[in-house]
Amino acid sequence: MNRLGTVVGFTFKNKVRTKSFVITTLLLALLMTIGIHVPFLIQLFTGGNDEGGDRIGLAASGEYTEIAQQIESYASGLPDSDVTFVRLDGTGDAAALKRQADDQDLAGYLEFEAGGEAGAFPAARYVSENGSIPANVQAVLQPALESAKTTFIAQDALSEAQIAQLMTPARLQASSYNEQTGASSGTGGASGGEDKLNPMNFITVYVLMTLFFFSAMLTGNMIASEVTSEKSSRVMEILITSVSPLTQMFGKVIGVFLVGLLQIAVFGATIAINLMLPYNRNVLSGFDLDFSQLPVDVLIYGLIFYILGYFLYALLYAAVGSIVSRTEDLGQAVTPLTMLSLAAFYIGIFSLSNPNSLLMKIASFVPFTSPTTMIARIGLGEIHLWEIAVSVVLLGAAIFFFGWLSAKIYRTGVLMYGKRPSFKELRKAMKAYKI
Repeated sequence: MNRLGTVVGFTFKNKVRTKSFVITTLLLALLMTIGIHVPFLIQLFTGGNDEGGDRIGLAASGEYTEIAQQIESYASGLPDSDVTFVRLDGTGDAAALKRQADDQDLAGYLEFEAGGEAGAFPAARYVSENGSIPANVQAVLQPALESAKTTFIAQDALSEAQIAQLMTPARLQASSYNEQTGASSGTGGASGGEDKLNPMNFITVYVLMTLFFFSAMLTGNMIASEVTSEKSSRVMEILITSVSPLTQMFGKVIGVFLVGLLQIAVFGATIAINLMLPYNRNVLSGFDLDFSQLPVDVLIYGLIFYILGYFLYALLYAAVGSIVSRTEDLGQAVTPLTMLSLAAFYIGIFSLSNPNSLLMKIASFVPFTSPTTMIARIGLGEIHLWEIAVSVVLLGAAIFFFGWLSAKIYRTGVLMYGKRPSFKELRKAMKAYKI
């Protein structure tokens, strides 16, 4: 155990100090930062955040005055709305309206034109310097106009309560047959049908699946390249005299796992810090996301399947790396494992809209694909506790079997040089070792 701890510590420190790790981590953190700031940058370059950029003129007179009042009333009732309206004079005179917009430093103004038929709702036009509508202004004007249009058409036929009900979005819920009949659904700690529609469930599942895919790819290749480079430089011949091959393999797997956790912590901190910035909070508030509704059960199950799935792939990457003598041949050797991880990712991602499909149910019991598909079923579909338990047991059994197989391959392959050994040569050499 002391030697295993030494190998783990050496692998962790050696990888963290490398330039490739530092540059890759910083580059990905920078890309995440840029991605989070994209909505803010769009608003910035479209003029949405200039001084006075959220002040919009309303050019309305006569019969359109009431429509303008309804738009103002609707916008003032929106939560976290930073768009304000200013009444303008000189309706129809473009030069006078532009002069007023410039004097009051407005981003633009909204004017109305008579519709094609008598009594029809007027056409609205947003006039600005560059002829475009900023995203935050569009998010306010579009529903405000829809509300004003509904009131305009139905004001003589419906009461105010009926008009308010008409403008309230319809709610769509989901439930299983068991819930309708009062039977226990037996879901593995998962929420009911209505909670499944929570956007935080979808976001959590998507992030966990993406995290597993990239972790399996990056750390797996890191383990394989580490083993291959030590073997090609003949350092393995020195190491094997002090530490057994099995201790080396498991030490490298655990050490790189800790490196992956460090990267995840850095990325998580980067995302959290950027989301906490005031202007990003204002932009994200428009998406109606409530982070207090994060599904804890999905996070816990996701962590379990992430760890188990990682060790399954990591052990196989270590085994493949041990039978390759040159780093130039490593990419071709790990291609089957890359295809397996891609299959697991794509099956899960493309089935998010239908997590209860037959493909997802079958894939959730296959050890190579269950780390992603089972997360999707837990977070977005209907699943029983026994299904989760069976999937965990199968994944654990696969780790035990492939860990045993990888250990034999690793012990045999680390000292086999020259051309890549055939399956027959590997099988013959593996028979000489008992694990």
